[in-house]
Amino acid sequence: MSRDPRRRDSTPVTHEDEIAGPTSGEPSTAPDPVRSTFDRGVVWCARGAAWLVFVAMAISVFEVIMRYGFDSPTSWVHESVVMLVAVSFALGGPAALASNRHIRVRILYDSAGPRLKLWLDRFNDLVTFGFCLAMSYAAYVMFWDASHNPMGEWSLERSGTSWNPPFPALVKGIIMIALIIMCIQAFIHLIQSLRGKPATPASDNEGAV
Repeated sequence: MSRDPRRRDSTPVTHEDEIAGPTSGEPSTAPDPVRSTFDRGVVWCARGAAWLVFVAMAISVFEVIMRYGFDSPTSWVHESVVMLVAVSFALGGPAALASNRHIRVRILYDSAGPRLKLWLDRFNDLVTFGFCLAMSYAAYVMFWDASHNPMGEWSLERSGTSWNPPFPALVKGIIMIALIIMCIQAFIHLIQSLRGKPATPASDNEGAV
């Protein structure tokens, strides 16, 4: 059994002490990586959107049962699964940016001092905002082309299969919304960095690179 380093070696640590963990005055949890209220709302919504993967898995199992068990394959499962997975991937961008768990190379950042880290945060937030702004415009153009015909009338792009759902246009719309959300997040982060609030890194045991 582990011992509390503040106790003397002769003092045993009870089971209740191990369950209780650190006493008052010591941090019991890692710092919250969420940087703003808007990010916290994004994380909350992402928890619900994560169930889309479960739905995709469930209807895939249904397709297998219908195809091989009852010799009655569906015409909608494959396209629905592709759409659900695409939407979950698109919404993963705002979720990762909100919780500060995006993949990053921190060799230079970890070796920098507090002042240099703040300037690196500002540079990173500025580049992220510019990138998200440009990508939001590109996504808007892509969605416009997918939702309007050459005459400018509302007409959703469809898959062209026997079921022919408007999933291509809907996915492109979700991508546009996700990038707009990331643009807002990056702008808030940039304002925070300019005001001297450093980015809160995720804890080491969360898989940050």
